[in-house]
Amino acid sequence: MFEFIEHGRICEIRMAHPPVNAIGPEFMDGLTSALEEKASHYRAIVLSGQPGMFSAGLDVVRLMQLDHEQVERFWRQFFRLLQTIGASPVPIASAITGHCPAGGAVMTIHGDYRVMSHGNYKIGLNEVQVGLVVPPHIQRVLIRLVGKHRAERLMVAGELLSPEQALEIGFVDELADGPEDTVERAVDWCKKHTALPRSAMSQTRSLMRQDLATNYDDLTQEDVDLFTGVWFSDETQAVMRQVLERLGK
Repeated sequence: MFEFIEHGRICEIRMAHPPVNAIGPEFMDGLTSALEEKASHYRAIVLSGQPGMFSAGLDVVRLMQLDHEQVERFWRQFFRLLQTIGASPVPIASAITGHCPAGGAVMTIHGDYRVMSHGNYKIGLNEVQVGLVVPPHIQRVLIRLVGKHRAERLMVAGELLSPEQALEIGFVDELADGPEDTVERAVDWCKKHTALPRSAMSQTRSLMRQDLATNYDDLTQEDVDLFTGVWFSDETQAVMRQVLERLGK
């Protein structure tokens, strides 16, 4: 599911779970473990996807097969993955090599830096369009990134952005010509930071990202129950069945 490429003191974790790097239980556990392990051996991490596709988000096909208890565990796994990214002791740059909706975009906004490829790609939190609600903990992260009013407009409409639109509002930090250049630019950003005085950079980064590192500390059973309930609601299940029908075609 993953490829590991060394760039000196930087490790690139390339998601390789065809066809769309869909986020399912095994994928999440594997990525969480990889992030934790690589952070203990490298000075920075680049998280990348395949040409044309960073991640299409949650594995709807797999999720629709899970029962209530399994779905609840899935959301807890997902929140743990996001906390692992947000609380990483080393910088994480996302090389967004293509489409990046929903769960894929959620992963990137928890990192330090985002480089996206130019092209006919889309990025954003389009959960509302598929019958889901963006949890409050994830809302806080997007608000931190683009501001409250902009975040409200994006989440309520479930809007997907072009690379140029995403750059304009600060959803991503930089655009690159293609997938290879996107990875290269993300690696370059990491190199600049690992070249700084290590202690000063790390301590300043830790202070500035304390809210991200502790964002999920107050996650309660009620929060998980709420999102699990939304998943099993009639409206969401109907939309998800429509999604499965389109995928089948």
